[in-house]
Amino acid sequence: MIDLLILLAAAFGAGVLNTIAGGGTFLTFPALVMVGVPPVAANATSAVAVFPGYLAGALGFREELASYNRARLLRLSVVALAGAAVGSGLLLVSSNEAFSAVVPFLLLASTLAFLYGERIRAFAAARARGVTPEGAIGLFLVAVYGGYFNGGLGIVLLALFALWGMRDIHRMNGLKNGLSFVISLISVGIFAAAGLVAWPYAIAMMIAATLGGYAGAPLARRLPKQAVRGLIGLIGFGMSGVFLWRLIEGA
Repeated sequence: MIDLLILLAAAFGAGVLNTIAGGGTFLTFPALVMVGVPPVAANATSAVAVFPGYLAGALGFREELASYNRARLLRLSVVALAGAAVGSGLLLVSSNEAFSAVVPFLLLASTLAFLYGERIRAFAAARARGVTPEGAIGLFLVAVYGGYFNGGLGIVLLALFALWGMRDIHRMNGLKNGLSFVISLISVGIFAAAGLVAWPYAIAMMIAATLGGYAGAPLARRLPKQAVRGLIGLIGFGMSGVFLWRLIEGA
């Protein structure tokens, strides 16, 4: 019961964070590991837990998504699906030991991407080259990362879009949510088929994350942006340190 309460609290908090600014994975993944779920299964279960949020986000930006050429959206979705399938497949063949070895660095990279997302997007925008085959390769690589470990995926996608030359943040967010949903859809399907998902935990966390997302809407209008960024940074760096310590202790 204590384990379940920890997971429900983490999922609810993740729903709130994702609605306000993102970063919910920093709560769901460590909480699952804390209650004894093996790292690879914890990552898969965490992906399922936050999946409804991506669907809700995509629906919320349906007008922005509708503004894109359908053929272009289909091409981008196919590239994202292929990359996510590769990333999810890499997770399937990763041992818990190997995944645990890279988790601290994935968490750290995700935290830095979140905290410096504006600068990353500005840097990318200054070097915008437009959508080219090279851009498709970039999306494929980002989708591989998202299929393997989706922390900070949204920030990386926005930076990629800026590199493509996109400027309208609302259309960028629409495309980000749409492709995040596509990436999560194939990942969740692969993880479920492989039997990696701890379903009792996943279902309970999905419900809690959805409630947290609903509760996060009014908070998003009231909390100072810097306070939210500071909180997520604290959680991200803290979790990176905890997993690095676990790695060192187990060496």
